[in-house]
Amino acid sequence: MDLLANEYVATIVYALLGLVLMLIGYKFFDIITPYNFAEEIKEKNPAIGAVIAGIFIATAIIVKAAVS
Repeated sequence: MDLLANEYVATIVYALLGLVLMLIGYKFFDIITPYNFAEEIKEKNPAIGAVIAGIFIATAIIVKAAVS
């Protein structure tokens, strides 16, 4: 049972770490680009949605590779 509990804790920690790193990647990319993602999303710009999805997917792949 102790091993199972450790696996659950590790999964939760890695999930939270992944979410935090994805947020950091999003904010970093938002800072280095000349436009504001929040404003563009409010204007319903689908290209920005695709860019943000790409950022999240790329960050998730990197985090998965680092954790595995």
